[in-house]
Amino acid sequence: MPTTAKASYKKQPGTLELNDSHLTWTQDGKKAPAVRVPHTEATSLFCSKEGAAQVRLKLGLVNDEAGHNFTFTSPQAVAYVERESFKQELTNIISRNRSAAPTPAPKPTPLTATGTPAKTPAPIPSTSRATSVSSDSRTPILSGTDAATDFRLRKKVLLSNPELLALHKELVMSGHITESEFWDGREYLLLAEAAAEGQKRGRPGQLVDPRPQTVEGGEVKIVITPQLVHDIFDEFPVVAKAYNENVPNKLSEAEFWKRYFQSKLFNAHRASIRSSATQHVVKDDPIFDKYLEKDDDELEPRRARNEVSDLFINIGATLEDHVETGNEKDVTMQAGRQRGALPLIRKFNEHSERLLNSALGEVPPAKRRRIDDDDDTYAQITLDDLCDPEATSGIVLQMQDRERYFEGQLARTASEQASGEVVDVRAAFAELKNGFGGWESRFSQLRIDKRAGDTGLASMTQNVSARLDIRTRKTDFPPTLFRQLTTCQTAANEFLRQFWTSLYPPPATTSSTTTPAQNAAKASKMAAYLGKTHEKVEALVRAGQMEGVEPERVQVVRL
Repeated sequence: MPTTAKASYKKQPGTLELNDSHLTWTQDGKKAPAVRVPHTEATSLFCSKEGAAQVRLKLGLVNDEAGHNFTFTSPQAVAYVERESFKQELTNIISRNRSAAPTPAPKPTPLTATGTPAKTPAPIPSTSRATSVSSDSRTPILSGTDAATDFRLRKKVLLSNPELLALHKELVMSGHITESEFWDGREYLLLAEAAAEGQKRGRPGQLVDPRPQTVEGGEVKIVITPQLVHDIFDEFPVVAKAYNENVPNKLSEAEFWKRYFQSKLFNAHRASIRSSATQHVVKDDPIFDKYLEKDDDELEPRRARNEVSDLFINIGATLEDHVETGNEKDVTMQAGRQRGALPLIRKFNEHSERLLNSALGEVPPAKRRRIDDDDDTYAQITLDDLCDPEATSGIVLQMQDRERYFEGQLARTASEQASGEVVDVRAAFAELKNGFGGWESRFSQLRIDKRAGDTGLASMTQNVSARLDIRTRKTDFPPTLFRQLTTCQTAANEFLRQFWTSLYPPPATTSSTTTPAQNAAKASKMAAYLGKTHEKVEALVRAGQMEGVEPERVQVVRL
């Protein structure tokens, strides 16, 4: 069954449909589709962030990174669900396309209502480099992830690191090295990105307190977003109750929020002690005033506290702790001395408790405590993230004549023990004591030659000045030439890394499956590239001369 949704394309309303063979978009009132994309031409997929004002989807095509942009026009909640449905289907299609490695097909041409080809704008250059992450048969795939997930992780790593993106474009896109060679040794970047995606984003710690904004004309405005509405309902259930009981029967949604932000109920929820003074000037509201509650300013809170028996988190444990040693109650801590501050303090405490409960999840309090077999009390405060999951074995040292080495160690130890047995401790101590005689007079006559220190300080100062001079002078290079110099250096460094990685492969714990013959071929190829570095430098020297830069500065420039 085809997937359909209301979506606009180039600001024109229409219907987006995904069937078994094509993705089509048809403008409202027209019969022929204006966009018709076969499944085999889909190469990349981009979506707007969650919570964005518009729910968008961009599909990249073969030989066209700009692709097509669609905006779902249904209500935001419905549009998000529709977009996720299209996203899932298209992700599977793109994954199959990469696995099958199809040959590039001609770019689809939008059609007019009469079916004739319409003039399309030139492709817009994109910095996403989505199509650059092409995979081959040796491309390493992280364990537990499919090709689409691995592709997304690589793209996010490249987008977050402009220097790595430029290096990828220079080496991989130009065909100097393969995709797998580029990422060999950089798997930790993908693992870190995957770990960041897998982390559950916690609830914001900020207390919900909408701040009014003063606009032109002296009017006060509060911007209401779906996230703000969700936070208010979650923080103040009484507001959610009032919303359910009055909208839309008694009040419209716009009128509900307008009256709420002008009511005493809103000022009672403000995270400021000054809000109590504001309530005396706010007008009465017959709807919201009935949801007001009495201030929680008694000595005992309105909400009963759970008794805590864990000494590590019970901040009141010292109240009757170690009574036998004379520990007395702190008389300076008297609850209720400032009754006006009690509601605000308890509001902060309840907010903190909700944050902890949201992080712990729906787990009974009895099961939240850590249970260990050895019944170690301090195990309750052990953080797994700070414990090394596995110890490294290090690099095995290969030695020749290992027996001779240990025999020499044993012989030297025996000789030291033999020599230590004939030492006269008293004579040695007496000699040491005599050596310290008259040290005060000799110390006062000590004169240190300052020339060595001055020479060392002058050398370091000259070195720092030279570095600063180079950093300030390198801005004199034309931007294009300096970018070429930077690219040449980073490319040479990458070739060196690839060369030494092929000569000394990483430990067997990594996912590398290359054979010695492949490593030897790779080392030869990298050596050939490195041998051409001098030619690149000479070409840059000639380019610098054309730009009016001295050849010596190009050869010794430090990037």
